[in-house]
Amino acid sequence: MSTTSSCQFVPQDTQQHGLPLIHVNEVSCIFEGKENVIAVDKVSVAIEENTITAIIGASGSGKSTLLKLIYGLLDPSEGAIRYRGWLVPTRKDKLIPGHEAMKMVSQNFDDLNLYAKVWDNVASQLSNIDLAYKQKKTEETLQKLQILHLAQKRVADLSGGERQRVAISRALINDPEVLLMDEPFNQVDAAFRDALQHDIKQIVADTGLTVILVSHDPAEVLAMSDELIVMKDGKIIDAGKPKNLYFSPSNIYTAQLLAKSNIISASQASKLGIDTSSNIAIHQEDIRLTKNESAAFHVLSIKFRGMYYEYIVGNDDVSIRAAKIGEPTLAQGDKVELHFERYIEFNPS
Repeated sequence: MSTTSSCQFVPQDTQQHGLPLIHVNEVSCIFEGKENVIAVDKVSVAIEENTITAIIGASGSGKSTLLKLIYGLLDPSEGAIRYRGWLVPTRKDKLIPGHEAMKMVSQNFDDLNLYAKVWDNVASQLSNIDLAYKQKKTEETLQKLQILHLAQKRVADLSGGERQRVAISRALINDPEVLLMDEPFNQVDAAFRDALQHDIKQIVADTGLTVILVSHDPAEVLAMSDELIVMKDGKIIDAGKPKNLYFSPSNIYTAQLLAKSNIISASQASKLGIDTSSNIAIHQEDIRLTKNESAAFHVLSIKFRGMYYEYIVGNDDVSIRAAKIGEPTLAQGDKVELHFERYIEFNPS
């Protein structure tokens, strides 16, 4: 289905003072076709300088579209996006879209020349006016991303994680003020994600860079972001510090997305011994299990999850998942008591 973007053109602009570095005000993006698709729906965001902001949500939530709107690759259908108080120029305003103070790294490494060497991919972003500076700057940038030893290798011969480091180096060599990343760890092996996240955080600390990244994986964003934005169906439904959203989500979607939390209705909660009139969320790590032959619940199954074991516990009325680090002290079929250290109440359904 062919689609076009409905957009708005502002021919003149004056700087607005007192705004955060990036100010997204009531922005929508509607793709028009046989059926209009509202990709982003009246979203407002404030992004401060020298921070890492993560946008998280399920596929189709609008997070990648919002990233492209911030960069200027897409035109907002309504609302305004400002950078340092100025409207972000879009495709209508300039020949090559993308804000000059920002750089974007896509998840598919579209900008990389796979058959050129790492050095050439990165150095090509600098002019030849000062070759000594070009040599020095390229070497420094590759060193920051821990890939100087790969300088003479072809990108085609690298792993996904190594290619991601090349793409980030290429984006950073001209010292942008904002780095935008779409699913930056999607092709990075789990064993190497922590190191890459650490390097990005160090670059932010050292340079004052502002990072906005999109992800569907809560493990990525909880570990490295300063601010977290949760999107669903084109809207922002939660925002705040990662730790706050993890322990005090404002809705069921956030609780499930960030913590894989048990979502329990009020009637199910009563069968667990919890008196509430609301839907509740219980994180797996907040459940303790005690063996008791007279208890009403029993262990249905035990699953190895790497860092922990997941216990499925229940009876004919209700079941629940609990997490425990260390070798299992219970077996399938054991009768157990459930003890809840905490739970989160939501509005009554």
